[in-house]
Amino acid sequence: MNLPVQLCGVTLANPLVLVSGVLGTQAELLVRVARLGAGAVTSKSCSLEPRAGHPNPTVLDWGAGLINAVGLSNPGVEAEVIELRRAQEQLLALSAAEGRPRVPLIASVFSNSAAGFAAVAERVCAGGPDLVELNISCPNVQGEFGRPFAADWRSAAAVTRAARDVLSVPFIVKLSPNVPDIAEVARAVEDAGADAIAAVNTLGPGMLIDIRSGAPMLANRVGGVSGPAIHPIAVRCVYDVCGAVRIPVIGIGGVTNGRDALEMVLAGATAVGIGAAIHYRGLHAFRLILREMQDLMEECGYASLDEMRGLAHERP
Repeated sequence: MNLPVQLCGVTLANPLVLVSGVLGTQAELLVRVARLGAGAVTSKSCSLEPRAGHPNPTVLDWGAGLINAVGLSNPGVEAEVIELRRAQEQLLALSAAEGRPRVPLIASVFSNSAAGFAAVAERVCAGGPDLVELNISCPNVQGEFGRPFAADWRSAAAVTRAARDVLSVPFIVKLSPNVPDIAEVARAVEDAGADAIAAVNTLGPGMLIDIRSGAPMLANRVGGVSGPAIHPIAVRCVYDVCGAVRIPVIGIGGVTNGRDALEMVLAGATAVGIGAAIHYRGLHAFRLILREMQDLMEECGYASLDEMRGLAHERP
């Protein structure tokens, strides 16, 4: 079964990518996920300066999905550079020990201005990531940062152009589902120089209220919604984006099994982000999903992902 993919000239042994914000805080965790079958791993989003984030509780399982308001907590870019270097060293050692290609490392960044995005993206490259992700779409810090840059195509393009001016490594722009026309935003970031798009970030913000106390359950009151409940929305977003741009797309949103992952490929995605599946299925989620993908592809008569990619755009 042929599952390797090319993402902006970087080879992934399989299309499954650990998404930002999930087990991406330390080099050892990133390497552990790589060892357990991820095709690429993404660090937790970092900013120029350290950020405490929101107080607990920050993540809740509400049955049909997850809701979180971690608040982009991170140690700042200088500490992140050190962690990324450690991760790359360990990923290289893992590759040599197991005789397989090194798992690519994606560094995710955020800021409150286009210039800030450029500054943190340029600095994080000192850690040696294979790609950089611009997280312009986090929905649970709007009270502090205002509307996410992904909410408007002009703002999204401005951030992309600023990053394009300083980056030599390929970079990904992470979009939001909370827009009237995600294809418009996707075209704008492609025209501004993005090498790839990640679609999508969490939906919302949403809210859960405790029946007994009457108070919102998250300390931040509201948070981003993810998991199985948003999967159909994410698939539609990926379909719209892939129909609008020529650059590769990472499909993200509620992927918990092989069927979900292949839906993203059929919608046009080059790679597939894995996040909530780790909560539901544990750290072996990558291998389980890959096996399910292979079984379904064999059942449906597909020999490679290339045969499936984007078929939904061709079918009535």
